[in-house]
Amino acid sequence: MQLTGAEIVIECMKEQGVDTVFGYPGGSILNIYDALYKHPEIRHVLTSHEQGASHAADGYARSTGKVGVCFATSGPGATNLVTGIATAYMDSIPLVAITCNVGNSLLGRDSFQEIDITGVTMPITKHNYIVKDVTKLADTIRRSFVIAKSGRPGPVLVDITKDVTANEAEYEYRKPEPVERVKDTILEEDVEKALQMIARAKRPFLFVGGGAVLSDAAEEVTELAEKIQAPVCDSLMGKGAFSGENPLYTGMLGMHGTKASNFGVAHCDLLITIGARFSDRVTGNAERFAKKARILQIDIDPAEINKNVAVDASIIGDIKEVLQILNPRLEAYEHPEWLGEIEALRNKYPLRYETDKLTGPFIIQELYRITKGQAIVTTDVGQHQMWAAQYYKYSRPRTFLTSGGLGTMGYGLGACIGAKVGNPDKIVVNIGGDGCFRMNLNELATAARHKIPIIQIVVNNHVLGMVRQWQSLFYGKRYSSTVLDDQVDFVKVAEGLGAAGIRVTTREEFAPALEQAIAMGRPVVLDCQIEADDKVFPMVSPGASIEEAFDAEDLKNRE
Repeated sequence: MQLTGAEIVIECMKEQGVDTVFGYPGGSILNIYDALYKHPEIRHVLTSHEQGASHAADGYARSTGKVGVCFATSGPGATNLVTGIATAYMDSIPLVAITCNVGNSLLGRDSFQEIDITGVTMPITKHNYIVKDVTKLADTIRRSFVIAKSGRPGPVLVDITKDVTANEAEYEYRKPEPVERVKDTILEEDVEKALQMIARAKRPFLFVGGGAVLSDAAEEVTELAEKIQAPVCDSLMGKGAFSGENPLYTGMLGMHGTKASNFGVAHCDLLITIGARFSDRVTGNAERFAKKARILQIDIDPAEINKNVAVDASIIGDIKEVLQILNPRLEAYEHPEWLGEIEALRNKYPLRYETDKLTGPFIIQELYRITKGQAIVTTDVGQHQMWAAQYYKYSRPRTFLTSGGLGTMGYGLGACIGAKVGNPDKIVVNIGGDGCFRMNLNELATAARHKIPIIQIVVNNHVLGMVRQWQSLFYGKRYSSTVLDDQVDFVKVAEGLGAAGIRVTTREEFAPALEQAIAMGRPVVLDCQIEADDKVFPMVSPGASIEEAFDAEDLKNRE
């Protein structure tokens, strides 16, 4: 049948099973929005800003495992998506961004709201397209979904000229192309070498990254750990791929990882790395990382092998597929002395915080207790993000959504909205500092407009907390441009944007406030006032080895 390009876009969305789109209309994309108007089966969430739309699509994708979709118009509409696209790219999140540009005859003329968005986004997309021919539109969109979710996932941008959205072409429904898991790269000799390394290990350690979440391999990761009786740590992106409630779990690894994880990895003889890329925030000084260990890396992307840390062996392929081959061939092993050493480290170096005042760690622990560990938690970036990673025990994948690679302040609220839309029966909470919350707090109006009952916890220390922590420790307490000493009242801001606001100033006030927020069934902001100089510990200094992690007690002893 003959359809306009705009109608083809909508029909392709339906083909792909898209039920929700986050976006913001404008002149160049108006034909697509007009076509969307006739299809209420696709929910459109009108955000307050295009960046909010990209973060919401990202949060939807991370929490559901589906491809997230966002729409934006040309020029500033498209460029406002860039931060969200880059965030998804760094964390390998499947996203399709549909933008529209000026007509073909106006391209390259510095026309009103014209931008070369494919040129802008080339380094931060898995692939991108500009469609100038309506006959190629349907296949391009279909291909974009395949690329976004196949192999190592990532964002794809499709830019469509406005005349293409108005022109007509023949459209015929097609079933979505199946996306197969990557397994043809899994070599028998690699599997055999891995089996031998595991058999010889006396002090094995598992390090789990975001690839295990993306592969939905939590069950297989758990089977491996329990079969070989190895302690398990994770990266920020790997949260929930191995349960934080499992006795083998030692906590996060790296700059703000636990001492049990950092010291354990420093002294293990085999490090099995599953879907992690050895980020600098994990390794510390890469030259001194896990020097006593042989390293086995399992990853879908061959480019990650030996990129940041030299490894002794690797298996390339989808994590789930690899472990489904590896696990049945493994014998059961026991390492009681090694596990005893790790348990001793865990007992000697527990996470500690001050218990006589309202603090970030207390807030996170209370959130965990009240939600029974069943909430979906999104975060912004900074101290609150680290506390959320340290003190909430994530027992399932896709329940901790955060910007790990790009470190995007302002990510969390949009992602929280997207996660709640994708998981309406779950409690969804965003943890943000006051500095981050300011960046995209306009999305509270989005939640209120669409009656999306999310909870925003503002860990409000009236400073840029993580930057101030570095200034305190490494810059002689010179607090250059990090004190937020204005009179912004987040409770009034929340109310002004259509949400509810509750101020929390003491430990005793927090639990009743959170329980009230959950019961209200509407967007709620909890403005939690903490002290400016609360710090995240443990910490590894920049350039140091992870086994040089220190905490507040160590600082006191040095002084």
